[in-house]
Amino acid sequence: MEAVSGRAWTARMMARYQRQMVLPQVGTHGQERLLASRVLIVGAGALGSAAATYLALAGVGILGLADGDVVELSNLHRQILHDETQVGRAKTQSGAERLRQLNPDVTVIEHQAFLTSDNMMGLASNYDLIVNGSDNFPTRYLVNDAAVLTGIPMVDAAILRFEGQLAIYRPGRGCYRCLFPVPPPRGLVPDCAEAGILGAVAGVLGSMQAVEALKILLGLNDDQEGGLLLYDALSSSWRRMVFHRDPNCAVCGDHPTVTAPIDYEVFCGSETADRAPEGPMPYAVRVEDAADFMRNRRPLVIDIRNVEEFRAGHIPDARHCPMENLDHLVNEQIGDQPILVVCASGLRSRYAAEYLRLRGFVASTLAGGTVAWQEAGLPIAQEDR
Repeated sequence: MEAVSGRAWTARMMARYQRQMVLPQVGTHGQERLLASRVLIVGAGALGSAAATYLALAGVGILGLADGDVVELSNLHRQILHDETQVGRAKTQSGAERLRQLNPDVTVIEHQAFLTSDNMMGLASNYDLIVNGSDNFPTRYLVNDAAVLTGIPMVDAAILRFEGQLAIYRPGRGCYRCLFPVPPPRGLVPDCAEAGILGAVAGVLGSMQAVEALKILLGLNDDQEGGLLLYDALSSSWRRMVFHRDPNCAVCGDHPTVTAPIDYEVFCGSETADRAPEGPMPYAVRVEDAADFMRNRRPLVIDIRNVEEFRAGHIPDARHCPMENLDHLVNEQIGDQPILVVCASGLRSRYAAEYLRLRGFVASTLAGGTVAWQEAGLPIAQEDR
């Protein structure tokens, strides 16, 4: 057997990847491509653990783990690369050790540092693909911009409570900033420590990141449009939204204004969307501001959850329009009436609101969704079944 990736095929390697190589889309040539590939995994936490595990098992030749954090006991219900014996140890060290045990064919490079504007570009340029599992907005925008500026595809994901989202960004076909030109104000979107996360949801989304990464490395579906996948564990449902490159995007648009990394802490700490009710339409509406917002703006409230969720309890006078039917809403003559988009936690509605904004609507999202609404003791209506 011919040499692959600087090493000769062995009987052990043939046996190890046999079930994968029998797929016509993979074969020997595809496995060679994987063994010659380099993937940077940003974050060795919940998403990165699942994604890195399956990429290593698939035989991706070089995996870079970038994380400056250490393992904590509270991580372990969702971060499957680590165990209690690793508490206090750097996540890159713990994760790399586990991945090398899983597959000795894989070279794991430890980047034990928090990513910054000073180190991200040089790091990204050494890889063919980025899998982003970061859990904060400054890093998310930093990684996105670096991927665009270096021309590297990125598979991005985020999780919260029982929900998750995944997006595939290919060079020239749109990026994270096309969907979200500006970040939400600090504190508006809760993190896992505050809002919670079902550990298995991280496994689902991280595994999907690995699937999409392998497809890119194997050259499968190269002509596929940019897609955003939204997962709701409570209803066991997936929804897919198609997006396109925004010609006005600050980093990948026709006339980009971001041509090098910026100060992302400052960018994400701005009060861009934290505006008074009488000012411009806010990016998101906090539950504590909802009463004034409803009275002053009189928005059309759109609930994008599925029918079972909607019937179980919704904001009074809300209109039910599931995520997959948003295109029907786009075709209606709503005019300049503001739209307030609602889901369970605020994750799905954030994407739906931006989807509507990009199509000319004046749309905001309810931060925290119906969960926060109910926790605040605000009225809930129910449908007869």
